[in-house]
Amino acid sequence: MVFLERGAAGSGNPTVVLIHGFAAMKENWALWLQRLPRHWHLLVPDLPGFGESDYRPHACYRYETQARRLEQWLACFNTDDIHLAGSSMGGAIAAVLAHSLDPKPRSVTLLNSAGIPEHKDVDIHAPLRSDRDGILIPKDWKGVYRMFNSVGTGKPTVSGLAMAGLLGPDLLGRTDALRHIFSDMVADALAPARYLGPDTPPLQVQWGDRDVITPTRCIDWFGSATPDAEIHVFRGVGHLPMLETPARSAATLERFVHRHGR
Repeated sequence: MVFLERGAAGSGNPTVVLIHGFAAMKENWALWLQRLPRHWHLLVPDLPGFGESDYRPHACYRYETQARRLEQWLACFNTDDIHLAGSSMGGAIAAVLAHSLDPKPRSVTLLNSAGIPEHKDVDIHAPLRSDRDGILIPKDWKGVYRMFNSVGTGKPTVSGLAMAGLLGPDLLGRTDALRHIFSDMVADALAPARYLGPDTPPLQVQWGDRDVITPTRCIDWFGSATPDAEIHVFRGVGHLPMLETPARSAATLERFVHRHGR
């Protein structure tokens, strides 16, 4: 697994793991890397199947499987001061990983996380039908532009056009891989919800209120499942707070990690 590492684990240096979302890569965290404290130990992987990490056609990419891969990888680092932060699919994986890590992470931050029920009466054990692949797996350039606008506020933006031009060729070359990974994800789409509860480490939730991928109504679920969660809703922000409002979202994480660090 390819990853970026900044700093080193040590006394007073929390290890913060940043986990990107679907059809994304470690570079999605670039604006946070410019803003998070320089003494922090940052680990930023390209999840298996994405970015520079290998995609294997016969591998499994369910949330729980990806979490196990990250758990094995994190065992290589000598630290017990781990904090997890995940965006979208990465948030779903972080929720599962937080349950299995030993020792437990000191905090977990979910940004517009996948795997969260949109309604309280949803059966979190049942398969889930999703039409989000129509947005997240572009078939052509029109779909690429639609995707990058949709993961923001849903409206065309200059940054969305720029991202589409930069990353579009790579995305269009990964269509089969993305369909495979998406299919594995939705096969047990709400698995993360089963891992969030009274035993969850200190939890922060960051959410953009203009998200059309994971709607703001998902936040209501945390009120009953994890009532002690610290929730921040960013007005006028879409699916990716770390790209759309990097200063606010990074500062929000920084305060939370300081409160729950060693």
